[in-house]
Amino acid sequence: MVWKLSDDVEEFLARAEGFLRADPVANTVPLTVTKAIRAQGPGLFPKALFGWWTAGGDVAGTCMWTGAYPVMLSAMPAPAAPELAEALAEREAEVPCVNGTPEAAEAFAAAWTRRTGSPAHVARRARLHRLAGLVLPDPPPDGATRVADGGDRELVLDWYAAFHRDAGGHGDPNPALVDGRLTEGGIMLWEAGGRPVALAGRTSAVAGTARVAPVYTPAGHRRRGYGTAVTAAVTRAAQDSGAAEVVLFTDLANPTSNGVYHRLGYRPVEDRLVLAFTPPARP
Repeated sequence: MVWKLSDDVEEFLARAEGFLRADPVANTVPLTVTKAIRAQGPGLFPKALFGWWTAGGDVAGTCMWTGAYPVMLSAMPAPAAPELAEALAEREAEVPCVNGTPEAAEAFAAAWTRRTGSPAHVARRARLHRLAGLVLPDPPPDGATRVADGGDRELVLDWYAAFHRDAGGHGDPNPALVDGRLTEGGIMLWEAGGRPVALAGRTSAVAGTARVAPVYTPAGHRRRGYGTAVTAAVTRAAQDSGAAEVVLFTDLANPTSNGVYHRLGYRPVEDRLVLAFTPPARP
């Protein structure tokens, strides 16, 4: 039982893609991120690191770390998470945070704190949802949706950054990733009164599963149903593009958005925990 770490996405997928595709809902992030890297090149995340944990020759857990984002853990057996912490510490890695099921994230964090002296604190509690059946808002708000294009790039980047700040994100949004979404037609805007008032993005489907992210409404346009409407529109677009499953993550600290997604037909799958590390105090 051992971790193999690599910066080569093709090596990672050659070993771990079958494991990830066996549960494409839970593994939506590594599947869609690695697809984007394949499409746009390794420069999309130049510091990316991937890992897989084997038991009896079979992959039983994975990790993915793309720069300033948290180390993302898949489901894995109990010994794997602390062993990953040890493997990364051996590389003298500076891990800012970890994202996984509560059990895996806490096991990693406990081992990381023992090894490095860096205490952990809860940065975010999230919940993965999958669409059980789309329920369109009735009545819809004023306005209509449209697909964003290159002419919307500056606005989209600004709103991605604002969403990132509101969500307590680590680092800045990746402009190249946004450009890829725009090229694919994966970002939609809700317009009212002749101007954009809300945004929702989606990934292309991998193993039949697409993810809605992000959803953002500027403060001056909130509580008017625009975010709900554009989420419904981008969900329908994902289905129309061939996705059999549509998923999204919610912040458990935001009961309003959780209620919105529930009314649209999204139902809980599993909880995720993001733990951030504080560097140990220097003597």
